[in-house]
Amino acid sequence: MYDEIAANRWRSSLLIVIFFALIILLGLGLGAFYGNQWFGIIFSIIIGITYFLISYYHGSSFILSMSKAQEAQKPEYTQLLNTVEGLAIAAGLPQVPKVYVIDDSALNAFATGRDPQHASITVTTGLLKKMNKLELEGVLAHELSHIKNFDIRVMMLAAVLVGIAVLLSDFLLRSFLWGGKQGRKDDNGSGALFILLGVILAVLAPLIGQLIQLAISRKREFLADASGALLTRYPKGLADALHKIKNDPDPLVDTANKATAPLYISIPFRRNNSSWLQSLFSTHPPIEERIKRLEGM
Repeated sequence: MYDEIAANRWRSSLLIVIFFALIILLGLGLGAFYGNQWFGIIFSIIIGITYFLISYYHGSSFILSMSKAQEAQKPEYTQLLNTVEGLAIAAGLPQVPKVYVIDDSALNAFATGRDPQHASITVTTGLLKKMNKLELEGVLAHELSHIKNFDIRVMMLAAVLVGIAVLLSDFLLRSFLWGGKQGRKDDNGSGALFILLGVILAVLAPLIGQLIQLAISRKREFLADASGALLTRYPKGLADALHKIKNDPDPLVDTANKATAPLYISIPFRRNNSSWLQSLFSTHPPIEERIKRLEGM
């Protein structure tokens, strides 16, 4: 388990570095097209900082709103609130996360926020009805581990960087399509090659960014499973919960989307038999593999 935690940390750090390199390359490509590389770099930095600040401070509110989540209140959700509080204290979190509920029969949950001081956990009503006490503790411990390990910040950062890559790629492609030769006096072979490379990068950058984001999400799920098992000292609780989630036929059709899917404990859409290509674009590792690792503990 500790090996898994250590490996996931350095892998995630490497993926974030690749993200930054991708955005810098997009900025350089944009600057090269307009004949001023500093323009591209400064423009990318301004867009990046603005987008980051909005997402960093208000992203979790947008996510909860899109998910139609309502804050859990006593006495209706007293047991849920008490369980989260007890696990948060056991995990050593500086503050008990806020708890939200989605009125849906599907079995799912997610955590969001920018740090342990500004975090929340959301569960569906279906999860509360169909999980026993130990299974619910396993799911909540998994989500609390996302908070404790700062996975919520990593995933938010990854989402922000993907958004920046999409914005810059779109701007770069529009510049190539509609900018003509404005601002460029060189029609030589090297200039044409530079533009060709810029177009290829602009087309591939969003796809590369999304693949990196999905890879981060898959690795973080294994880490949260291991940390959650450490917190409850009962891996079987989460393993049994994942068994129920795996066999749950109900997707979250009205409250989940592609932007929020990586946050959930399991894929919130209807599950099909995955091919290799489908697994590459999956937001989560195979649930069978997660169960196998937990049962191996």
